[in-house]
Amino acid sequence: MRSISIFGATGSVGEQTVDLVTRAAPGTYRVVALTGGRNIARLAEMARSLRPEIAVCADLSDLPDLRDRLTGTGITTAAGSDAIADAADRPADWVMSAIVGAAGLVPGFRALRHGRTLALANKESLVTAGPLLLAEAARHNATILPVDSEHSAIFQAVAGEDIASVERIILTASGGALRDWPLETLAKATVKEALAHPNWAMGQRITIDSASMFNKALEVIETREFFGSPDMRHPIGYALNWPDRAALPVARLDLAQVASLTFRAPEMARYPALRLAREVMARRGLAGAAFNAAKEIALDHFLAGGIGFMDMAGVVEETLTALDPEMGATNLPQTLEDVLAMDHLTRIRAGEIARQMSSRFRAGSR
Repeated sequence: MRSISIFGATGSVGEQTVDLVTRAAPGTYRVVALTGGRNIARLAEMARSLRPEIAVCADLSDLPDLRDRLTGTGITTAAGSDAIADAADRPADWVMSAIVGAAGLVPGFRALRHGRTLALANKESLVTAGPLLLAEAARHNATILPVDSEHSAIFQAVAGEDIASVERIILTASGGALRDWPLETLAKATVKEALAHPNWAMGQRITIDSASMFNKALEVIETREFFGSPDMRHPIGYALNWPDRAALPVARLDLAQVASLTFRAPEMARYPALRLAREVMARRGLAGAAFNAAKEIALDHFLAGGIGFMDMAGVVEETLTALDPEMGATNLPQTLEDVLAMDHLTRIRAGEIARQMSSRFRAGSR
């Protein structure tokens, strides 16, 4: 029986992980820890079904509700970022890291320090602290398996190959809800319009990141760090059963049904996030941590109606420029504490820049 923990269980990737676990033959998996965000009803439902040792919610204010829902089950409950990190210390063979954003960084590190197999759906971990994360895995003989669909496909394609022989890696993207909008109208795109993805039903933040291409920008950086379909059950199932393969309850690809595929080069004026990602990769140091934190703050302000769609890239670029002296030399050795400190500093500076930009945005929209 394989012992597993699922961090970010109530998100899209977490839900699909739980689906695969519940469909497996009885006795295949034993769940150690489940963590989730604000959807306490769903987290409790999962816990009652999977019977983990511990269920942890992100916000302390939700702990009484979680405790009430799990009364009489014998499942330990806890809340907060420290409790989530502590849950990663519990013995488990395999850990799914599906917490969204920089919040997934510390639990992933804690799991690696115990030599676990870490199924990494949290791309922000490699963006903010890629070299540190990989070094930690090597130090403790731990394994990191990519779960992002693109990176899982690349991982499987190059398995057993000399990565030095790979000439290039191509990442594709849907372009999001605003892909075919005239460039001059993008600045006025609303949250509702950016959320209208033509192909996939995803979470709010990932859908906006798809429209702005910030999600793909993170994946470009992730690819560089790691290698030197919204239905995630294929890559999750591969990671869950690795190094073996198992039959999965997923529809087969039908190319006749797809019929045709059209590709075009990304427009940097439309997707400035891609240009910024390349600059971050060239900059190294703590630039990845700053890039991700600034992106998260910019997204918060766009979702709140404080800045325009194209202003998100503006907030990130201005923040990176303002913090350039604090990012350190190109090959500066880093610690996890350095990364977390840069994340904190960036969120403060990006918030200031976003509020300044908000004043101009609101004045221009009147």
